[in-house]
Amino acid sequence: MADRYDVVVVGAGPAGSAAALAARSKGASVLMLDKADFPRDKPCGDGIAPHALDVVEEFGVDTLAAGFAPVPALRLAGPGGAEVARPHARPAHTIPRVVFDDRLVKAAVAAGAELRRHAVRTVEDRGDHVLVDGAIRAGAVIGADGAYSLIRKTLGHAPNGPGHLALAIRGYVHAPGLAPEQRIITTESGWPAYAWAFPIGDGRANIGYGEVLRGRPLTRARLLDRLAELLPDVDTAAATELRAHHLPLSTHRPPPGRGRLLLAGDALSLINPFTGEGIFYAVLSGALAGAAAAHGGDPAGRYRRALRARLGRHLRHSRVAAALSQRRWIVDAAVRAARKDQRVFDDLIELGLGDGRLTPHTLTAITLALPSSKP
Repeated sequence: MADRYDVVVVGAGPAGSAAALAARSKGASVLMLDKADFPRDKPCGDGIAPHALDVVEEFGVDTLAAGFAPVPALRLAGPGGAEVARPHARPAHTIPRVVFDDRLVKAAVAAGAELRRHAVRTVEDRGDHVLVDGAIRAGAVIGADGAYSLIRKTLGHAPNGPGHLALAIRGYVHAPGLAPEQRIITTESGWPAYAWAFPIGDGRANIGYGEVLRGRPLTRARLLDRLAELLPDVDTAAATELRAHHLPLSTHRPPPGRGRLLLAGDALSLINPFTGEGIFYAVLSGALAGAAAAHGGDPAGRYRRALRARLGRHLRHSRVAAALSQRRWIVDAAVRAARKDQRVFDDLIELGLGDGRLTPHTLTAITLALPSSKP
């Protein structure tokens, strides 16, 4: 006889663990399946916006950032050289995913979810239940299994293609002299593309470089060369744990689910196209999916409505921002506007790291900062 659970979550990263927490908060029995043991590394910029912490705090999880000092400021350089450095309205954190994900999955287990190391091979939606690998019966299954999600494939959706997929490389470097600010340096070469340096607070920094794929291959050598060029004050050659990863951008999302199968996080292509941020989207979409799956009765429809109510308008605005950012002179104008006005800076941060929108004030300020003649 098959094991029975109200909710099975495939993938126990931030989206999957948040889904488990939300489902458990509704009293559902939850099984999390992941092909890896925890703690495990996940290539990422490790930037954790306060919005992500807000989501999990709703389930009583308030220790994810313990021991990691908040990073109070952000420095942003535009592709044409314009630059702004201002304090965050709410400080962000840099927390290595080997720590962050482990803490979050442990919180889900402490809440009553079961965790198994298991690589899922087959998922069958049988109408009144879902059968996982022929041995686990679920009321609903949440695919939180990344950019190349099996659940997404089962639903008939291909991975993101050129123009909607980025490639980045990440490493760690000893850099105790870095200022206590997150730094993003955009570049004209390979546009849209940028390098980052995010201090962790222990003398190390997470550094990396990424750009949107446009149908031509990107070599490891190119990624590392661009990283070194854009961060000349960092000894990038000494970086350790260098790993590349794909980022499926939210400009090309599949439907969030069908029947009893739901998608969350990277599996739903929830990566901000403006900044590459995905942790907030992951925990929020996971939490919404977990609540919908636990409720029963058309979980996909319930999830779709919840996602639209919570993120729909923001995702439309971020798509517009991504389209505008294809024009480098608009990005430089936005940086100049943010340098003059903290409110514009805060709006751009909310759009790029949270669920903000392009406000009339910010659009007006960017328009006024445009050059008299465009390149």
